[in-house]
Amino acid sequence: MGRGLTAPGTALVVITALLTLTVHGRALWHGFVEWDDHANFLTNEHYRGLGWAHLRWMFTTVLMGQWIPLTWITLGADYLLWGMHPFGYHLTNVVLHAANTAVFALVAHRVLRSALPAYPGSLLRVGAAGAALFFGVHPLRAESVAWVTERRDVVSGLFFLLAVLFYLRSRAAGASRPRRWFVLSVAAFGLAGLSKSIVVSLPVVLLLLDVYPLRRLEARPSTWLRGPGRRVLAEKAPYVLLALGTAGMAVYAQVVNRYLTPLDHLPPLDRIPVVFYSFWFYVSRTVLPLELSPLYELPARVNPLEPYLVAAVAGVVACTAVAILLRRAWPAGLTAWCAYLVMLFPVSGIVHNGHQLAHDRYSYLSCLPWALLFGAAAAGLLALARQGVVRPSVARAATAAGLAWLVGLSAMTFHQVGIWRDSESLWRFALEADDDCAICHSNLGMALYHQKLLEPAIERYERSIALRPDRARTYGSLGLALMASHRPDEAVPQFEKVLAKYPHDADTRVNLALALIQVGRHEPAIAQLRAVLGREPDHALALTNLGSVFLERGDPGQALPLLEHAARLKPLMPQPRIGLVRTLVALGRTDDAQEHLEALRSLGSPAAEYLAPAFLTVW
Repeated sequence: MGRGLTAPGTALVVITALLTLTVHGRALWHGFVEWDDHANFLTNEHYRGLGWAHLRWMFTTVLMGQWIPLTWITLGADYLLWGMHPFGYHLTNVVLHAANTAVFALVAHRVLRSALPAYPGSLLRVGAAGAALFFGVHPLRAESVAWVTERRDVVSGLFFLLAVLFYLRSRAAGASRPRRWFVLSVAAFGLAGLSKSIVVSLPVVLLLLDVYPLRRLEARPSTWLRGPGRRVLAEKAPYVLLALGTAGMAVYAQVVNRYLTPLDHLPPLDRIPVVFYSFWFYVSRTVLPLELSPLYELPARVNPLEPYLVAAVAGVVACTAVAILLRRAWPAGLTAWCAYLVMLFPVSGIVHNGHQLAHDRYSYLSCLPWALLFGAAAAGLLALARQGVVRPSVARAATAAGLAWLVGLSAMTFHQVGIWRDSESLWRFALEADDDCAICHSNLGMALYHQKLLEPAIERYERSIALRPDRARTYGSLGLALMASHRPDEAVPQFEKVLAKYPHDADTRVNLALALIQVGRHEPAIAQLRAVLGREPDHALALTNLGSVFLERGDPGQALPLLEHAARLKPLMPQPRIGLVRTLVALGRTDDAQEHLEALRSLGSPAAEYLAPAFLTVW
């Protein structure tokens, strides 16, 4: 067993991966959802391919506050294979998660073999399979797998687990070519960092493994700078350098994103109870995965005396105390608790950025220790039964309970995956869990808006604003719905409220200008559009709308260069070409207008059909 799993162990690994694939396979028939998928995929042309221009964008973008070039590469490959069909994107997510389950089974096998060297191989393989299933089919995994945007979790998870596996193999007694496995581990960690910054805790996790179960370091950190401990610390240098580089890029992405897409930011002192809440939330939801939601919204004000925050602090302190008190009798408990805290710490709220109090996806790596403890308990129970310490009937009952637990988790995960079917299902489910979630109301409003259910959408936006009037972005969404309802006069003040807080928001200025055009206030509209173009000369919608204003005012000559520039910038966007057709007809250049009309037809734009018959009436 020195080189890995035997054939039956390999069969167990394959079975766990297939079971995980089955439980999460429901996601294959889902679509994209109104929760970052639109910004990342549906309106983003930059990732669609793997040419030099695409790769340059992937390695330089910090879209949505994330620097994840390797994740973007996998998504670009999906586009080449599947186009914009969501089936392929979900398939990749599910397959990657199943692969992670298989790799984790190998990691668990090596960890359990080091921790329980006296146990027979068959029991270790059962324990490893149990740990892998606990990880793979737990409902907390649903968000990371069923949501296309969270491709970064499953990609970074794969390379994180490979880095751990290769490290364990490089440090195993009698390992062949240990240097090669060590280099592979460092390389895998580098790829993990290119996938998502959440992996930065790996160097500390490896140190914890060196203490227990590898026992390469003593439990007292004061001894690490003497003798063999120094060498163990020195070998972590490449991991630390990669972690620092990854963390630096993550901070840069967040700083840039605060300017582009401002989110909620907690005062430093308010973060302390949020950190404790995070530490308690994921371990408690691992044990009892009830009332899960795509968003646990941050309250408008964090009061550390709230009962749920006080309970979280008490729970974390109690777990820490127990782990320390039992550290000699049960070193695995303290190691698991420390590894959990270390892996969760970067996303615990200490560096807060966003509207969330917690997210299910943050458990993807941080809750691996609990899966290992479950696998160790399964192996330990079977060992005690073999030794006659536990009665066969008790062992059978405990085994049945463990299997029932895994089956129950699988059923809950199958249900949880289903809520990600579409945007409306997702946010209605979230509101069932918390009807006072302002962002959930707003996102449901957006889902209804895209279905052209305008009055219900407006009601949701208004409810969201009533709950959190400080969130200016919702006023902009309400303004769009009012415009679509032919109420531009009501939309104008909504956009103005957004600009009062975010004066450099170009898209909102364009929307405000369009509303002003619709109410006949051309001069203020022109002023808004010129303000946008003063900062962003290549803003295609601003160019298009400014050209449209000039066309409507009977000045096609001034409109033409603006619309031509917009069409060059966005050749796949129909609005500039619609304006060009009308402008060129007004100038008497019908042949040129016909070319743009054909381009509209090739784009599948319905505008081509209503423009063609009259060929054409100028605005």
